[in-house]
Amino acid sequence: MKRSKAKDRSGSSERAGKSAGSTAKRSKAQQGALFDLSQKGPDFSLEEAAMKRWCGLVAGVDEVGRGPLAGPVVTAAVILDPSAIPEGLDDSKKLTEARREVLFEAICANAHVSIASASPQQIDALNIRGATLWAMARALEGLAVAPCYALFDGRDVAPASPCPGANVIKGDSRSVSIAAASIVAKVARDHMMMRMGRAFPGYGFENHMGYGTKTHLDALDRLGVTIHHRRSFRPIYERLEATKG
Repeated sequence: MKRSKAKDRSGSSERAGKSAGSTAKRSKAQQGALFDLSQKGPDFSLEEAAMKRWCGLVAGVDEVGRGPLAGPVVTAAVILDPSAIPEGLDDSKKLTEARREVLFEAICANAHVSIASASPQQIDALNIRGATLWAMARALEGLAVAPCYALFDGRDVAPASPCPGANVIKGDSRSVSIAAASIVAKVARDHMMMRMGRAFPGYGFENHMGYGTKTHLDALDRLGVTIHHRRSFRPIYERLEATKG
């Protein structure tokens, strides 16, 4: 083993160049597999592989609301029934509001569903990534039936997850379980923001869902910051600091 290592270190620059090229090719191949750019839409293949390996139910987990200035971040965990998967599941951002509402009802009627959220105060305390991962774990814990494995959309696996899991880049476009979770989380959060809009008229929460649109920023300048705003987010923090002067 030692001789092999020494020989590798004393190899020519040409050999080193070939080795670097091979590493780069492997890296690109790994990235291609990670993103699976050839896949046309979400399917049940990731779930089937995990069910076979872990011999149990698999949950898809996703979140909505990382970017807004106001409102909670909402997560959902969904265990689909392989024999009753609603047709048309996809990334919630690719669907119309009406279609999301129909699929939301179908998912809740045919799957195990759990929703959890982290408040603006938790987001300020934990930061948005920490609050999201906390809520993802809570959503999994809330399922009526415990999964053996979880598929998380994005780059992170919740550290406090009650079961093993894997992150899936662009998961809501690859896994129907994650797509279902994205729809549930989106519809649930939209409903929360609509109620918030009725409770706090003038901000337009029911339209921009808490995102930093011009309408929202103008309302903040007119009406001030509410308890539903994330005070650690710069547009809110800057306005609070300005009022201190």
